[in-house]
Amino acid sequence: MALITLRQLLDHAAENNYALPAFNVNNLEYIQAVMRAADATDSPVILQASRGARAYAGDAFLRHLILGAAEEYPHIPVCLHLDHGDQPSTCISAITNGFTSVMMDGSLLADGKTIASYDYNVGVTAEVVKIAHAAGVSVEGELGCLGNLETGAGEKEDGHGFEGKLSREELLTDPEQAFDFVEKTGVDALAVAIGTSHGAYKFTRAPDGEILSIETIAKINKRLPNTHMVMHGSSTVPQDLQDLFNEFGGRMKQTWGVPVAEIQKAIPLGVRKVNIDTDLRLAFTGEIRKHHLQHPDNFDPRNYLKPATARMVEVCKERFIAFNAAGQASKIRVTRLPDMARAYSKAA
Repeated sequence: MALITLRQLLDHAAENNYALPAFNVNNLEYIQAVMRAADATDSPVILQASRGARAYAGDAFLRHLILGAAEEYPHIPVCLHLDHGDQPSTCISAITNGFTSVMMDGSLLADGKTIASYDYNVGVTAEVVKIAHAAGVSVEGELGCLGNLETGAGEKEDGHGFEGKLSREELLTDPEQAFDFVEKTGVDALAVAIGTSHGAYKFTRAPDGEILSIETIAKINKRLPNTHMVMHGSSTVPQDLQDLFNEFGGRMKQTWGVPVAEIQKAIPLGVRKVNIDTDLRLAFTGEIRKHHLQHPDNFDPRNYLKPATARMVEVCKERFIAFNAAGQASKIRVTRLPDMARAYSKAA
C-alpha cells in the first residue's frame, strides 16, 4: 500500500510545479470516485476528513475505507489528512488512527467560532508539530481567518467558522507574520487567508482582485519561497453543477466559486494543496436528484449511486488535470512511514 505523508507529496509537487486537489470524503462513493479519477489520470491523492466527516462515518470506518482504497490502487500514493483539527487532542486522535497528515487550525479556539490570538495559534500548532513529527506525520497550520472580503463575515462549514465581522486587512494573511509563524512552528504546509471561504456561497459575483486576493499569495511566496501554501474553500462551484441540481428540484441560489484559472495562477506562486468539497457534493446530489425524478419506480440505491459516483469521477479528473497533477503518481517513490519518523527525530 502506498500511504504517504503530506510533506513528501507537496515536496514533489513543488519540485515539479503542480498542485494537488485535496478532496473531503465522507463515505465509500466519495473515496471510490477520487481513486478512480486518480487511477485514470495517474495522479497522487489527498483524501481528507473533517471533524464532521469523522463524526458522520466514524474513524474506524474511514480508516479502513481508505486503507482499502490504498490496497486496491497500490500504485497511487495516498495521503490521509485531517482537515481543521480544532485542538491538539483532535490531531493526536487522528495520528493514533493512522492519519499521515493533520491540520492544526489554531486560527480559531476549540469552539470553532472564536478568533484566537496569534500567540495561541503559534503555541498549539508548535505543540502538534512536535508530536506529529515524532510519529512521522505531517502538519498543516493556518494563519488568518477564512472569510468573505465582500461582507467581512466568516462562512460556517461542519460547524467551523468565525462569528462577527473582520476588516479586509484582518481577513488577509500578513506575509511578515506568516514568516514568523512558519519559523516558530515548523509546519509542513501553511493555509492562508485570501478571500476564499467554506461552502457554496463564496462570492456574489465573479471574483476579481478585490474579493479574491491572489496578490496576497504572491507576497507570501516572496517572503517564504520554500513554504508550501494551501488554499481552503476552493471549490469552483461550476455553473453546470448548479444547473443540474436546480433542474431536478433543487433550490440553490446563484453563486460563484473560485475559478480554476485563478487557482492555476496561484500554483507557480507556491500553492501546492487546494481543498475541494462543495463541487463533489453538488455532483453527487445533482445526479441523485436526476435519477429519482427520471426513475420514480427505483428503490435500489446502487442504481443512483453509480451515476452519482461517475459524475464525481469526472469532477476529480478535471481538477487533477487542471492542477497539473496528472501523470505524477508514477514518478513518486513513497518513503516508508517508519523511515519518515526516524528522519524527523534526527532533525529535531
